[in-house]
Amino acid sequence: MKIIIVLLLSLFLTGCGSKEVVYNDNSNDFLVTNLNKVEVYTDLYLDDVIEVKREDIKITSDNYKLDTTKLGNNEYQVYYELNNKKYVYKYNIDIVDTTPPLVFSGTNKTVNVNYDKDICNLITYGDNYTGDVKCNIEGTYDLNKIGTYKLVYHLSDSSNNIESVNVTLNVVKPSSSVSESSPSVKTQFRDIYTNYKTDKTEIGIDVSKWQGNIDFDKVKDMGATFVMMRIGVEGSQSGEISIDEYYKNNIKKAKEAGLKVGVYFHSNATSKDEAIKQADWVIKTLDGEILDLPIAFDWESWSDWNYFKISFYEINEVANAFLKRIESKGYQGMLYGSKFYLETIWTNKEKYPVWLAHYTNKTNYQDDYIIWQLCNNGQIAGINGDVDIDIMYK
Repeated sequence: MKIIIVLLLSLFLTGCGSKEVVYNDNSNDFLVTNLNKVEVYTDLYLDDVIEVKREDIKITSDNYKLDTTKLGNNEYQVYYELNNKKYVYKYNIDIVDTTPPLVFSGTNKTVNVNYDKDICNLITYGDNYTGDVKCNIEGTYDLNKIGTYKLVYHLSDSSNNIESVNVTLNVVKPSSSVSESSPSVKTQFRDIYTNYKTDKTEIGIDVSKWQGNIDFDKVKDMGATFVMMRIGVEGSQSGEISIDEYYKNNIKKAKEAGLKVGVYFHSNATSKDEAIKQADWVIKTLDGEILDLPIAFDWESWSDWNYFKISFYEINEVANAFLKRIESKGYQGMLYGSKFYLETIWTNKEKYPVWLAHYTNKTNYQDDYIIWQLCNNGQIAGINGDVDIDIMYK
């Protein structure tokens, strides 16, 4: 009786056109899932998963991207048509995390005798999935006794993936002497121009308050055609946003000299909301200013990473939030990063133009970039002191 009632109700609704009838299909006779386990954060689409076993089946679901951000056995569904009926087929994929934490600092560490801080934080480490990496130290040491101690740091994430590294801990007597460093050889802008200027490149600089007052006419006369300038910075301690004190003068004078201009914001954001707030501040501060080059997101606080308690996935989401907001306001976004972090942590580098920092004569960075910051000790007429020199590729 129940079956007859349900069938009559389905026919009535179909005939009236008031509601589409969708049939559940819990079998796998017509559709097959090619994957039953996948790594967390994998870019995975419906077409990657479902295989159609009959030619008369028509998939009606869009080729949607599966959410692979949650660990565990996740349920998904796909709609298809067969014999003028619409079906929903539900399937499951186990999302797993098999990636161990990453150590991205040196492992030969020196502290003064009577050091009273957590020595786990002497090395810098993080994880793709969790911001809460556990640190256990194997070996004996005495922070109150001068000596060299050989230790093993065992780092584990929430999925119990473990990375173990050998660390040399040097406990030393405090030194009162001031070491004298030999003067470094400076990089001359004219040499960079001679070696790298082609019909496919432009040579420029990036500046902030640290360069002080700049004579942009002299910069232009040296052959520079563009300048990236810091518009603002988030205080690492206060979290407050402040304008670079030389920004307004820099953008005015650079434009008057005929240089192409772009800006960057130095961020310490650890959440998407914070990043969006910073992007809105940048847009408000620009106040309709026309830019020739992108607005770059500059996040560099890697030495303090242990204290932020966020994952590599989360910092990428922070950058995405900033840059999406920038682009929603009609500007071009750009991601700034050094070679190491672009290769190991920034997974969103394919979504945005990249500004690469790699201080070398010839970079071996393999992915795409539009600007290469190749030194931070440049010398150019119009600036007293060092400046970063950049190559932009047309």
